Amino acid sequence: QAIHLLNPEELDTTNPKNTINKKRPLRMFGVMKIGVVKERRPGELRVGLVPGVVKTLVSKGHEVMVETNAGFAAGCLDAMYTEAGATVVDAATIYSTANVIVRVASPLPEEIQHMRSGTVLISTVFAKRQPEIATALSNAGVSVFALDALPRITRAQVMDVLSSQNNLAGYKAVLVGANAMGRIFPLMTTAAGTVKPSTVLIYGAGVAGLQALATARRLGAVVHVTDLRPETREQVESLGGRFVSVDGLDDVKVVGGYVAAAADDVLQRQKEAVNKVLYSADLVITTALVAGGQAPCLITQEQVEKMKPGAVIVDLAADAGGNCACTDGANTTTVGAVTIIGCPQLAASIPNTASELYAKNVLAFIGEIAPEGTVSFDVQNEIIGSTLIVHNGEVRN
Repeated sequence: QAIHLLNPEELDTTNPKNTINKKRPLRMFGVMKIGVVKERRPGELRVGLVPGVVKTLVSKGHEVMVETNAGFAAGCLDAMYTEAGATVVDAATIYSTANVIVRVASPLPEEIQHMRSGTVLISTVFAKRQPEIATALSNAGVSVFALDALPRITRAQVMDVLSSQNNLAGYKAVLVGANAMGRIFPLMTTAAGTVKPSTVLIYGAGVAGLQALATARRLGAVVHVTDLRPETREQVESLGGRFVSVDGLDDVKVVGGYVAAAADDVLQRQKEAVNKVLYSADLVITTALVAGGQAPCLITQEQVEKMKPGAVIVDLAADAGGNCACTDGANTTTVGAVTIIGCPQLAASIPNTASELYAKNVLAFIGEIAPEGTVSFDVQNEIIGSTLIVHNGEVRN
């Protein structure tokens, strides 16, 4: 199917009725059948597209199908999708007719079995952590654009789902920690005496870490941040944080925004400096990740055992193995008097806002890979080349 969209030059301005100038050929734009399925991974409450974005896609001539109750947990009702121009159907209809499927989390093995060969999947996949998912999608003949593999370039910022979701996760991590703590955050002077502010330590000054810093500061805590990337110091201090710094950070090798290598002596000095804060902290939030792979272990059980009684650790890297050796997936555990809370995909606990931001990222991404309504697999485009991890039965990147 195709629709006609006119350029201004295709109109005959000499005609008062602006009829089409027959001498100029019309440009042809493809029409995609886009399907949005309900997320079935445990704890995943987000939805791939919200009604506002669906309305935009429909206005461009695309057909959008949404599975029944796909957006219910995110406050997006079926009637809202219908009003936006989508068709509400069952999952089987989407899998059998959609040529593009948008979702948040990677599909479960039993979902992949229903996907047709030639279908395009737009989702987060984290193929380095879940190679079996990428292989299964490849065997099914599905082409996969992994949004978690977007390159860190200016042009891709508007599509960056990791940044939009990690921003929310950093905010929510502070609230989760505050709820689990036995003390308040701010300095408080009362008739019964003065309460000192809580001490918060954040591992990682990325999007999640900086948002956690800003949120904890607004609540009145004293916040320390550790990161091996020296350029993050200015960002931390601009938000009122105290940067844990040691000699040698300028020699740390950073590639694509992630730490690639650091000398052993620098790592040891950093650990010693951080421990001074760690052992007195009331709340610790860990956010450190390696691009697409397993998270580094930054806090050992021995360190946890030396922490302040009543301290809380919120581990945002739980779905990647955890930054704390005592993290147990999405479970809450205790070591002595210290509580460790695993928080995989914490943004999913704010499904309304998270879905809205995710959908806007996806809309921008679709505009990049299908500017004329037909999906392009041109890997010379840096964004396509980085995110197209499965195509033609091959697992790429």
